[in-house]
Amino acid sequence: MKLVIYSPEKTVFDGEVEMVELPGGKGRFQVLKDHDSLISTLVAGDIRYRVNGEEIRQPILSGYVEVHKNVISACVYL
Repeated sequence: MKLVIYSPEKTVFDGEVEMVELPGGKGRFQVLKDHDSLISTLVAGDIRYRVNGEEIRQPILSGYVEVHKNVISACVYL
């Protein structure tokens, strides 16, 4: 899957990931390969994602995410 995290100032991350966990407006949720398409708001918390078995955390204040055809695009405020 491809994950792109960007803010108004810069691209925070752009690369291949194994898993993404996001702080959704109605609770945390996880995205794995071949997840159904969705759009969700994001609230303050951490975006957690796994690259080559290593978990990385990116704190955010808010934003939104779109998942479509194994591409996760998150527009966030840091």
